[in-house]
Amino acid sequence: MSLSLFHLVREPKIKSDTNPLLLLLHGYGSNEEDLFSFASELPEEYYVISARAPHPMPPYGNAWYSIHFDNDANKFSDDDEAIESRQLISTFIDELIATYPIDKNKVTLIGFSQGAILSYAVALSDPEKIQRVVALSGYINPAILSNGYTENNLSKLKFFISHGTADQVIPVDWARKAPEFLKALELDVVYKEYPVGHGVAPQNFYDFKSWLQQTL
Repeated sequence: MSLSLFHLVREPKIKSDTNPLLLLLHGYGSNEEDLFSFASELPEEYYVISARAPHPMPPYGNAWYSIHFDNDANKFSDDDEAIESRQLISTFIDELIATYPIDKNKVTLIGFSQGAILSYAVALSDPEKIQRVVALSGYINPAILSNGYTENNLSKLKFFISHGTADQVIPVDWARKAPEFLKALELDVVYKEYPVGHGVAPQNFYDFKSWLQQTL
């Protein structure tokens, strides 16, 4: 069967009956090859699957949702499209579990920028599907969370959040609100900052990789 989202797969080098999943969600204007470039560096017991966002952005990028500018050059997100992508990712996770021998209790989202914003939304809206989130250079947009998400059983979710202090795309102040938001829901959160712009520093990569090992 063809799945809802085009994706790249790195199979686990250490195979069990079922293996944990790292699902990579790229940023605005990028594609599935971006985060997949470090798949070989990720722990060997995981399926590493990188999804392509549904909205093409010529010449070669994709987006999870549109970003519009008004007359005063203010940016705003298309929340309806973001909610559609949130639901699409949730369905895609079900399809992956039906297609590959993935442990449905060990699904981790690794999102960068727009992919991180969607990772928060999927985890809080469908927490029964997600174990952990690595949110790189993103923020929480409450407008795209499911209605009544606070009634969900969120207790098993764990979050690793990181941001560059010199990020010129998403201000670090936006990211700093995420751990407070999640701690108010009594969730397990690690938050780190690095002296970089809108990207993933080598130390950041090393830190989230060791967090993955500690929390599996």
